[in-house]
Amino acid sequence: MRQENTQLMFRLALRLQTTQEGLSLDDMAQEIGKSRRTAERFRDAMEQVFPLEIAEGDDRIKRWRIQRGYLNRLISFSPDELADLRTAKALMEQEGRTDAVDRLSDLEAKIQALMSPQELLRMDPDLEALTEAEGYAMRPGPRPKLDEDLIYKLRDAVKSCRAVRIQYEGRESGKLSWQTVQPYGFLYGHRHYLIAWFPYMEDWRNFPLTNIHAVEVQNEGFTRDLEFSLKDYAERSFGVFQEEPFDVVWKFTPEAARDARDYVFHPTQTLEDQSDGSLIVRFHAGGHREMAWHLHTWGDAVEVLEPEDFWEWE
Repeated sequence: MRQENTQLMFRLALRLQTTQEGLSLDDMAQEIGKSRRTAERFRDAMEQVFPLEIAEGDDRIKRWRIQRGYLNRLISFSPDELADLRTAKALMEQEGRTDAVDRLSDLEAKIQALMSPQELLRMDPDLEALTEAEGYAMRPGPRPKLDEDLIYKLRDAVKSCRAVRIQYEGRESGKLSWQTVQPYGFLYGHRHYLIAWFPYMEDWRNFPLTNIHAVEVQNEGFTRDLEFSLKDYAERSFGVFQEEPFDVVWKFTPEAARDARDYVFHPTQTLEDQSDGSLIVRFHAGGHREMAWHLHTWGDAVEVLEPEDFWEWE
């Protein structure tokens, strides 16, 4: 609780520095998600440390702020924050938002310019591990709601190469069981998954994050398999279901070819324009079920040329 209050107070102090008009007690309470009385205690505590300025607007409501630049020397950046920034860049790149990618790249460079060489060197291993751990499966549709505390524990375990004990709900049985796994990263898509080595099965497993109800980070560490690449693992499938990859050939009608050309169906895809205006897309991946789901959204505008028996599969 004390740590949480310290974090909330520091976040509030940053807001008081970045606001021009200041924050009222009601604004502070809303910012930290606490009562007005708690906001008053936070303000009183900060007055003992920071020089609070009082600003009173036309509505006669008293507001407080901290002189701009005063807290700059107290601000630091974490590997998680920079990894999230790189995650945002990757998502924008997938959406074809090159303008946003350029702006986020500039922002990352500005942040790193504010950091000392010692800080950059110290956080580099964690940043590299987190960046590798954040994978993406491109699927349209809504996104599931995630437990932030659960994600925090799993990301910490990925960084420190520690095994985790997860309380997992079987997708078909609905039964809860405890499993010990070695977490390597995440795949985000229509559903979000933890990718982990499962010693009991001696194989890689995808665990839907919504089916993980509790996480216990173990003291036991593990040696990361340097030959495993989350990027290569994700590219084996169309979505997140891991199957033996196969050759895929789709033919889009001339009417749909323009729209299809704007899609990245798979990172390894090749596009072939046909003389009649149609478009052929080729790639190599598994994930029959997710391909079928996606193909249904195109209706009669697409024909599966390979595998020839695609629609006969169970």
